[in-house]
Amino acid sequence: MSKALDRISQSPFTCRIERAELSRRFHQPTFAIYNSRKDPVEHISQFNQKMAVHSTDEALMCKVFPSNLGPMAMRWFDGLKPNSINSFKQLTQAFGSRFITSSRVPRPLDSLLSLSMREGETLKAYSDRYWEMYNEIERNYDNIAISTFKRGLPIEHGLRKSLTGKPVTSLRQLMDRIDKYKRVEEDQQTGKRKAKVVLQERRDFRSDCFNSSNRPRRDYSEQSGSTGAQAVHAVFREPLHKILEKVKNEPFFQWPSRMAGDPAKCNQNLYCMYH
Repeated sequence: MSKALDRISQSPFTCRIERAELSRRFHQPTFAIYNSRKDPVEHISQFNQKMAVHSTDEALMCKVFPSNLGPMAMRWFDGLKPNSINSFKQLTQAFGSRFITSSRVPRPLDSLLSLSMREGETLKAYSDRYWEMYNEIERNYDNIAISTFKRGLPIEHGLRKSLTGKPVTSLRQLMDRIDKYKRVEEDQQTGKRKAKVVLQERRDFRSDCFNSSNRPRRDYSEQSGSTGAQAVHAVFREPLHKILEKVKNEPFFQWPSRMAGDPAKCNQNLYCMYH
């Protein structure tokens, strides 16, 4: 324990850095703590952006840098040899060399050639995947980006046809065209959702026409003739004679009036046994 405490009490900075007086007006910004998995170059870049106003104060830059290191990186800093760091550049070079295995490896340009829209994938999802991959490639390849994005679309896709018939000449134009077709896609999806809701409402309405005892609910919304007689629209799930068997003894059921004339003389094919 004592050896470890002795080690961390020894500064790796030279006397020039260690004895420099820091500005009293300095207010330390909030830094993202380095977790030893992030690209060290990106982390140093973010630190420099936070400390841009004080970039000329080398002693301040050196002394503040350890405050944004996580446990593993802090152990590396504590392990630096005393009097071995004389500049901020030297400190960041040592930091980058130690955590070089966490450096982001740029994607090769041909990675874009392997991207294509998957079956059932939306334009938004494909676009997000494509530009995420594109941003991992160093340097700018605008012309290649335009051509590979179009090639990744299905032949029958509206955006591909649009890019073929009216080519774009910049990424800005491509993004504007993509946004246009994204809105079309979103409108179509919204229409499908609305149609699905309407279809479900119709199904629910039809199912509500029957209660638990298979009795039809009457629809009095329409009236027939000038007498104000109410038209009844009923659909039965079972044959009518079976329903009559079930309800003929109910108190609400009334048999219809008997037919006038001699039933034997009526056409038996037009009437059931109850008439």
